[in-house]
Amino acid sequence: MRALTTTLLLLTLLAPCLAAVAGDHWPIMPARLRCEYQEDPIAVEAARPRLSWICRLLGEPPGTGSCGQRQTAYEIVVASSGALLQQEAGDLWHSGKVASDQSIHVEYAGRPLESRRQYFWKVRLWDQDGRASGWSTPASFGMGLLAPADWQARWIAAGTPPQDKTADGRPLPIFRREFEVAKPVRRAVVYVCGLGHYELHLDGQKVGDHELDPGWTHYRKTCLYAAYDVTERLISGRHALGVMLGNGMYNVAGGRYVKFRGSFGPPKLILQLHVDYDDGSESVVATDGSWRTVPGPIVFSCTYGGEDYDARREVPGWDRPGLDDAAWAAARVVEGPGGVLRAQQAPPIKIIEQLQSVRVTQPRPGIFVYDLGRNFSGWPRLSVSGPAGATIKLTPGELLDGAGLVSQESSGGPVSFSYTLRGGRGEQWTPRFSYYGFRYVRVEGGVPAGDHQAPASLPRVADVRGQFLHSSAEPAGGFECSDPLINRIHRLIVAAIQSNLQSVLTDCPHREKLGWLEVSHLLARGIMYNYDVAGLYAKISQDMAEAQTADGLVPDTAPEYAIHPGGFRDSPEWGSASLIAPWQVWQMYGDRSLLERHYGVMRRYVDYLAGKSHRHVVAHGLGDWYDIGPRGPGASQLTSPGLTATATYYADLVILAETARHLGKAEDARRYGGLAAEVRAAFQDKFFHAPSNLYDRGSQAAQAMPLVLGLVEADRREAVAENLVRAIRGGGNRVTAGDVGFMYVVRALSDADRGDVLCDMVRQPEGPGYADQLRKGATTLTEAWDADRRSSQNHCMLGHAEEWFYRGLAGIAPDPAGPGFKRFVLRPQPVGGLTWVRAHYDSVHGRIASHWRIEGGRFLWEITVPPNTTATVHLPAKDPAGVLVGGRPAAAAEGVRLLERGRERTVYEVPSGSYEFSAGIGR
Repeated sequence: MRALTTTLLLLTLLAPCLAAVAGDHWPIMPARLRCEYQEDPIAVEAARPRLSWICRLLGEPPGTGSCGQRQTAYEIVVASSGALLQQEAGDLWHSGKVASDQSIHVEYAGRPLESRRQYFWKVRLWDQDGRASGWSTPASFGMGLLAPADWQARWIAAGTPPQDKTADGRPLPIFRREFEVAKPVRRAVVYVCGLGHYELHLDGQKVGDHELDPGWTHYRKTCLYAAYDVTERLISGRHALGVMLGNGMYNVAGGRYVKFRGSFGPPKLILQLHVDYDDGSESVVATDGSWRTVPGPIVFSCTYGGEDYDARREVPGWDRPGLDDAAWAAARVVEGPGGVLRAQQAPPIKIIEQLQSVRVTQPRPGIFVYDLGRNFSGWPRLSVSGPAGATIKLTPGELLDGAGLVSQESSGGPVSFSYTLRGGRGEQWTPRFSYYGFRYVRVEGGVPAGDHQAPASLPRVADVRGQFLHSSAEPAGGFECSDPLINRIHRLIVAAIQSNLQSVLTDCPHREKLGWLEVSHLLARGIMYNYDVAGLYAKISQDMAEAQTADGLVPDTAPEYAIHPGGFRDSPEWGSASLIAPWQVWQMYGDRSLLERHYGVMRRYVDYLAGKSHRHVVAHGLGDWYDIGPRGPGASQLTSPGLTATATYYADLVILAETARHLGKAEDARRYGGLAAEVRAAFQDKFFHAPSNLYDRGSQAAQAMPLVLGLVEADRREAVAENLVRAIRGGGNRVTAGDVGFMYVVRALSDADRGDVLCDMVRQPEGPGYADQLRKGATTLTEAWDADRRSSQNHCMLGHAEEWFYRGLAGIAPDPAGPGFKRFVLRPQPVGGLTWVRAHYDSVHGRIASHWRIEGGRFLWEITVPPNTTATVHLPAKDPAGVLVGGRPAAAAEGVRLLERGRERTVYEVPSGSYEFSAGIGR
């Protein structure tokens, strides 16, 4: 019977496909179902969660590609159980057939959803011919704890109140609680927030694979919790929960190196385990005064300075049932830090990669240096054997000094990790609550395991490796080309992006670890082409909202843990992330919820800038930070701060006016649109020199920003662009623009179809620049263009060429007419002698691919336009008569519509499908 049922199900699913084959068409099916950007999330807090899917061709043979496949309607069923869903019984919501091509951010519109309940959903579609797909594979989403009253748990802390709440000089606490499971469990979910960080154990094993949870926030306003499904681990019998706590950004007291000192209080914990039984009953295990606590084996931990662990202090079985904990202290019920408990939606930090040592040296007796091959964010993993009480000290760093010793000159010190052995063979250890950016590890107190000449009393180090920690955001793209140097530069930038994708977008993974905001918008597309960071950007926007001051200022860092002086707190190019970053999310992900949620933040910040302006010119801030001038790197040297600040202010006004229009706020749209026109006129009057067609002092940043932001009059654009090109060529193709300006240089040259200039800048070998950094041994992008050893060796702020690799060389770009790549542009730039480029981007609507090559004087281009989208295709060919699609004249190709014939390009509109374009290059 089961075999017959399975056969009937398969036939039901395949019936549309079989019918389509007969008609040479392949139907679409919904796939990759997600709720609030997550697959089967456990703790969603939106009252009306948004559901998304992609349209996938069912059974399409590789390399074909049905033309024009699109969704014309959908039907969604949401049920309270999997059984009801299987019957299409949507007891929560049954949308019915909805005539719409929307496949992302479809708001749930059913009965009210309840805290911590799990719901099940599926969807089916209708295509352009009115054919219905089969139902999707079922998906689910669970609700978090939606109201403060849903938290039965209390905050708890170590039993003895510390004399100094900021002190780091005492062991960090561990907690435990036993409980009984007496009957079969249907579902069990634990919700936990441990500040500053926590590690959760159940019956002797760690729960989940998150690291450095929860994400850093302004703890007086928001505390993030995570949810874990532990159903499979709760069999009948006795169980124990155990929690270790760390300091993190919640409690930065120092003891070694720190960027700042500050504390929200001593470490504390709140946890609630809900157990639902098969018989319909439920039970709750929650933190309260019945929990037991004792100082643990972590004897020092600072998010900046490192961590020390004494394995002799371990309590065997502390996280297992059956331990006699009568000597432990009762946990102390305390007040929380004040922040609202919210479910963590950004992708958690995880150990993404293991790096093995590639070389071991001994620069001095008793000192060994392990080279892990490349710079990264994370911590060392030590494997060692030796006597109890022996201590191995690990000192990480990015560089080596002249003597071959580890240097922390670029990364901040003193920082170290240490492990004191419990005694025995095969001990393994990593830090838990402190990470660093490094490549090398100095090891003291032991010898490599193969050293048979050393005294037997010394510990034997079997292995030191690195664990690469960063956001677990899903990869979204891939790029490669025929030039190995450009591929290395791409990897250099991505490595820095990875290291700084944490719970905030950090500037560096060591010296500061702060969320400096300019990168979140200036490098947004470079990041988004590589990773799905919609959830992270929602958190960054919330961090900015919580950091905004009463007068509207959005400080340069968020969360704002330390108040910096002058432009380091108040620079328009940084604070404007509060408008530009949500706008980038709208363009890249088709999600305007951040614009809606933070519209008030955006308005208040623009009004703040208006109040700081004089005759519509804003002149404060850091300007084009780290540009290359006669002095060392720092505040802008080549460009007046007023130019970058006022240009950014104008961009803010344009975005705010457009946002107001989208949100139906007509009066605001008129007001801010009018103010933008006034600022534009003031900018021209202040900075433009008409006789020379130069802005300000003619720097790269000064010429590029007005071009990109629409500040240049139409009849002057070509001359201004030519001046930019002339300045770059005259300077030997060297970059001089800094953190702010170079992004605009990249876009200005790309927009002007001068990818040839940009390609020469990127590959310029003499420096400063990317190729020079590689020549000097960099494995991640450095803070300064010249890779100065005194600056960080792991910064992503100058990585703006990454956007051009996808948007310029491969040609994949969003179209404002269809946010979220509902409509998009394919406009490659075959420059610099490249013979091929291959790239893809997994948009919220599906995979976009662009692969071109030049063979025999012809431009051969394979593209993929996902179902339910449309692309505007710019072919680098003058004459459409010579353009072939799939070997046939383009004029005869199905769905391919000629839009225009330009001086250097022929432009088509194409619906979804896979296409092979061919044209004579330059014709």
